[in-house]
Amino acid sequence: MIINIKKTLIAFGVLSIALSFIFAVQDAPSDENLEKKIINDYNVYALNVPANLNFAGEMMPLNDPDILERMDRELLVNTYWQSNALLMFKRANKYFPVIEPILEKYNVPDDFKFLAVIESGLVNVVSPAGAKGVWQIMPSTGRENGLEINQNVDERYNLEKSTEVACKYLLDAKERFGSWTLAAASYNAGKNGIARRLKSQNVSDYYDLLLNEETGRYIFRIVALKEILNHPDKYGFNYRHKDLYKPIPTYKVALDTAVSDFVKFSQQFGINYKILKLHNPWLRESHLNNKSRKEYSIKIPKEGFYSTP
Repeated sequence: MIINIKKTLIAFGVLSIALSFIFAVQDAPSDENLEKKIINDYNVYALNVPANLNFAGEMMPLNDPDILERMDRELLVNTYWQSNALLMFKRANKYFPVIEPILEKYNVPDDFKFLAVIESGLVNVVSPAGAKGVWQIMPSTGRENGLEINQNVDERYNLEKSTEVACKYLLDAKERFGSWTLAAASYNAGKNGIARRLKSQNVSDYYDLLLNEETGRYIFRIVALKEILNHPDKYGFNYRHKDLYKPIPTYKVALDTAVSDFVKFSQQFGINYKILKLHNPWLRESHLNNKSRKEYSIKIPKEGFYSTP
């Protein structure tokens, strides 16, 4: 009797598996239905280019078909590169509060925070030409504007100080060219580079210049990121405020001596070396020479935001 019951259960189990497979096959969509499902479930739309786009209050001449096509390209590329755009939303929430008041202090239009977005993605990167930091500042430009740049310290990685340098550069470029748009373009191509092209092509406006691809796309990329980051719903981006990266509150410690070991130094404040470097990326080595007894300002995160080492 027990053997018969076991055989019956086994047979029932086999039958159940077979029926499940049959129903699964029957429910599987045909190639034609699957194609329709893909089309219905995932759609890519052409975008309407807003008619009133501007950079720093200077209107884009979108009645020019060339300008319209170039703007359309950057809106499409940046809208449908969704992962990158979402990262920009997240990082902007963390770093724009640092950048915005400095731009305001120097009377540089707020739109220039989007220049930092396209320069670096709001992370400390290094270009093949040697530009560094969020604002991608070259060594000569940094030193000319008072930044310390050596193996021990590189203040191009200091967001506040490098933003101030960018502001000084842009104000000088605006005075030279009379246009914020040309000032922004010169941040990519150099002031002399833009001046030469304006003279050789006998024009006075960025949108009339024939430029290399990088500089030719530059303003359009800035305006595209400005439009998308300012209107997430319009371009299909969905997130909650808690999804965004948050600024970490810090306090400053004045330091006017050499430091032989930043690992031990950081532990005095209940953090580790990694956390110290995250908040002070301009410290390039694990020690500080400081033979001149210069006073540096070290950021230390407030208690409770990181676990103690």
